[in-house]
Amino acid sequence: MLGLRHENRQPGALPVSLFSQGRHPTASVSVPRCSPSPRTQTSHTARTRPRAQAPDRRVSSARFRKPPKASPAPHHAVAESPVTQPPHPQLPAEPRDPDWASYKLGVFICLNCCGVHRNFPDISKVKSVRLDFWDDSIVEFMTRNGNLRVKAKFEARVPAFYYIPQANDCLVLKEQWIRAKYERREFMADGETISLSGNREGFLWKRGRNNSQFLRRRFVLLAREGLLKYYTKEEGKSPKAVISIKDLNATFQTEKIGHPHGLQITYRRDSHVRNLFVYHESGKEIVDWFNALRAARLQYLKMAFPELPESELVPFLTRNYLKQGFMEKTGPKQREPFKKRWFALDSHERRLLYYKNPLDAFEQGQVFLGNNEQGYEVYGDLPKDIRGNRWKAGLTIVTPERRFVLTCPNEKEQQEWLESLRGVLSSPLTPLSCLTASTESGRHSR
Repeated sequence: MLGLRHENRQPGALPVSLFSQGRHPTASVSVPRCSPSPRTQTSHTARTRPRAQAPDRRVSSARFRKPPKASPAPHHAVAESPVTQPPHPQLPAEPRDPDWASYKLGVFICLNCCGVHRNFPDISKVKSVRLDFWDDSIVEFMTRNGNLRVKAKFEARVPAFYYIPQANDCLVLKEQWIRAKYERREFMADGETISLSGNREGFLWKRGRNNSQFLRRRFVLLAREGLLKYYTKEEGKSPKAVISIKDLNATFQTEKIGHPHGLQITYRRDSHVRNLFVYHESGKEIVDWFNALRAARLQYLKMAFPELPESELVPFLTRNYLKQGFMEKTGPKQREPFKKRWFALDSHERRLLYYKNPLDAFEQGQVFLGNNEQGYEVYGDLPKDIRGNRWKAGLTIVTPERRFVLTCPNEKEQQEWLESLRGVLSSPLTPLSCLTASTESGRHSR
């Protein structure tokens, strides 16, 4: 049994026992007083008696007060009679005792440990997260049984298009996933089914193409038609842009955009990649937009690739960049000076895009990445006749068309880029990446 003894409690506070109070162990325990302070039991009549009876009142209340510490009397001291003492002056009012006492215990977990311990197979245990020792059998029991039971209940009907966040995803995705499961209970067996298709309309804050100002824009998603439109005016009839779901991608880029709900939407426009940077004040609203775009993408891919199972299409609904960061690059003749560029590696479409700045509306160039069997290679050094500018950790990407010479800010970044690029080049081409290769093969610029 877990109990709590607090000897140095405030006057009038009561000792606390978790289980004697019938409470579940929590991080803080508050106990209401069950009876008034003894000092308050003195009757109104006693307080209004004449001063001559004051000694009797002091004697009757002495048993309720802690007696003062007595000092040893000298040997010649003689006890005086209470009658000879002068009238006792009126004592100042003492502060009232608190109505409750609180003590922080920490975080406790109640375990239903049936079958874990042989001696007590049917007894639950309460364990402290910080103070108790957690043996492997307890942890394994909680992980195996607890997670499976919770998942079976709260994830009974998660739609295929709904994005389940991973460990490296941003906070808003994780928070809204938890709220959708446990607060709104959207995926329980008796809940309402989330519709796969439909339209969506609302306002998002969009970053300007030629400046860093975010302006309020109206977005309209037509899932059946496979189109996303946005308008510069709230009641405007002519959209500023009409985006095909076929070429659309959405990825949360909170750090790059500088907002915890920042979403980057990309699509193809005149053989270029157009970037839209948007956000919404509500985390639920921006995540709902993200999953609505994924639902529209799944509907399109099912029609475009009817022979492929749904499980193979889901990874292509939306995608994060495999690797992003600054590198320096030289020109096609490799005699031009190295210039700093922002690179983003799209592993699904097998493209390496580079920008002058991370929030540019259009890329400066892109490199399609085939596989090793087609003559694509990457090396972790510079050609012998080329020297970098400020950065010396080099990369060389070889394609059938040309050679790209890059430098990284340090060896750590160099190894991460090497690992990411080699992973793409060693993987086989998929039907979607083949479609990308036929429309965007090897386009690049200075």
